[in-house]
Parts: sequence; C-alpha cells; structure tokens
Amino acid sequence: MNGYEAEIRDELIIWERKMTRKAPMFSRATKKLQNKVNHVIPERVHTVVTNSIRKMVEGVLAGNSYTVKEPLKNLSLQERDKLAREATVTFKRIAAVEGAGTGAGGILLGLADFPLLLSIKMKFLFNLASIYGFDARRFEERVFILTIFQLAFSSNQKRKEVFRRLKDWEATANGYKEKASFDKEYDWKSFQLEYRDYIDIPKLLQMIPGLGAIVGAFVNFHFIDWLGEIGMNAYRQRLLPSKTS
Repeated sequence: MNGYEAEIRDELIIWERKMTRKAPMFSRATKKLQNKVNHVIPERVHTVVTNSIRKMVEGVLAGNSYTVKEPLKNLSLQERDKLAREATVTFKRIAAVEGAGTGAGGILLGLADFPLLLSIKMKFLFNLASIYGFDARRFEERVFILTIFQLAFSSNQKRKEVFRRLKDWEATANGYKEKASFDKEYDWKSFQLEYRDYIDIPKLLQMIPGLGAIVGAFVNFHFIDWLGEIGMNAYRQRLLPSKTS
C-alpha cells in the first residue's frame, strides 16, 4: 500500500463517520420546515419531479439512456482521483450554466430544470464509473450508480441505510443481478420522496423571478460538488475495501 492509498483510507474512515452520524438538531428542524414547504409547493412541481425521477431511474436500469464509456484500466487510484476531480469541475460548470439559464425564466423554465439537472447528474456518475474502472453496461453497476445518487440526496436517517448497502456492495449486488428481483425489492416511492424533499426548498427559490438565475447557478454547482464527493468516496471504498471501519 502506497502513501496515497493510506491517506485515502484515513479519509474514508472520516467519510463513513460523516455518512452515519446522528442528524444534528438543525437538520431535524429543517425536516419539519420541509414538511410545511411541501404543502406550499404547487402539485405541478411535485409531479414534474416525481415523473423526472421515475424516467431517469427507468433509463438507467434499462441501460439505453446514457452513453457508457469503456472502463479505464491500468491506472493508479491517485490517477483516477485526478480525473474524477477534473470531471467534477467540468460538470459543475455545466450544471451552473444550466441552472442560471432555467432559473432566469421563472417557474416554467424552472420546471424544465428538474429533468435537465437529473440528466447532468447521471452523465456525471456514468463518467465516474468509467474513471474508476467499472463497466456500467453491467446491470449491477447501474444499480450502484443509482445507489450513489440516493446516498447523496437522502435524509440523514435514510442515508445511514443506503451507506450500509454501499459499504457491503458485493453482498448487496448479489441480490440485484436481475432487474425483476431488483424491481420487486426496491422502494422506489421512498427514493422519489427523499430526492424531492432534499431539493424542494432551493429549487422553489430558483423559481422566484429576479432571484432564480443566481440561486439556480449556485444550487446546481453545489449539487454536483456534493455528488462528486459522494461518488468519489463510494468508488474509492470499493477499490480499497478493507480497514475503513
């Protein structure tokens, strides 16, 4: 084990604590606020988000909605991390531009942002899979991508459960070899609600005329930055599975 891998193992220990720690008081208060906000947001917005997530999930599982690059081989973890950081910067810029553009258009273009941002996030995660040497043409790898997404955009309570599935991925993946068994066991309603609740408040602000462009750019930039952190560490954990707890 080289010095860089030893450093990453230490980072993974810290990351695990971050993913499994108890929700702070302000987080629980935010959840209560979120429940109130849900009643204020127009049902049309909820419908767009739910349908966008459903279509995104169906596209990922079918394997025909996103370009799959060949997995990169014969690279060190340090080289893969460098490429992953570069990809994160690129996709943050793309997401920020898209968020500013749709945010400037008020509620109608704001609604259009949901499926567009989901597409950017998925393209980013498929890119990360290739960078870390995993073949997203395999069904279980596409499920892994969806699980990274769920880990990034879940409540603290749900995040602990998702993290456990990721950490013991070999055992988790054995139950997801076939799409039929996966569809039967997976809680898609929870998946959709968790994501919707996570983004409701910032995306509602994005639809405010005059403020939407600034909020849209900032929020989308942050979402990709956060997704990059989660994705990188999820793949690092698979490549360096021992001594991380």
